Amino acid sequence: MTKIAYFNCFAGVAGDMALGSLLDAGADLGEVRAMLKGLDVPGWSLDVERVSRRGIAATRAIVDVEDDAVSRTHAVIEEIVATAPLPERVRERALTVFRTLAEAEGAVHGTPPDDVHFHEVGGHDAIVDIVGTCAALETLGVDEVRAAPIPVGRGFIRCRHGLIPNPGPAVVELLARAKAPIQGHDIDSEMATPTGTALLVTLAAEFGPMPSMTVTGNGFGAGTKIFGDFPNVTQVVLGETA
Repeated sequence: MTKIAYFNCFAGVAGDMALGSLLDAGADLGEVRAMLKGLDVPGWSLDVERVSRRGIAATRAIVDVEDDAVSRTHAVIEEIVATAPLPERVRERALTVFRTLAEAEGAVHGTPPDDVHFHEVGGHDAIVDIVGTCAALETLGVDEVRAAPIPVGRGFIRCRHGLIPNPGPAVVELLARAKAPIQGHDIDSEMATPTGTALLVTLAAEFGPMPSMTVTGNGFGAGTKIFGDFPNVTQVVLGETA
């Protein structure tokens, strides 16, 4: 029996939305926190809030940090994750996601992956989002991840470098390297963040429609932005297949 998590990211995906959807689907918050406490990263907290997005009840994962402006190189983050007392599958999944992200950011900025400084994705919040999502998958016993095409918006995104095109260069690089499908939307907003995109292009065995499986669970992770008439949530559907 294979346990599958299918991310139906019709409204986009971010690290906290992926984590929130898994917690909403039944991942044990206490177990996720316990794994995260093994990281040599002080000054963070992970809480949840029940919210409604266009009439859909969802869980918002709230990561509070003391130094969310911290800039870390990929080599530093890799050491933090590699030396933490994590279950092997959690460690390997998280390390692979960060490596994927470092290679994409390095290609965009012309920097070797190990020397990449993660700014927006280098603070405690992104470490908690990525390792927390991998931990949540483990508490649910997920063997395989699949996903819908990743939606992207248009216009510009403001970051520490100023205005950059939307979708962001790192997101486009991640999608190109994985040859992952996208769904364009006429929305002037960032729908897929580098962290959320890296999670899906790294962990998803394939992109496409929902697979044939027996559904065992369902959850919605809430984002903070307001889009037109559809809810800003990432849905995860859990299932089993022989």
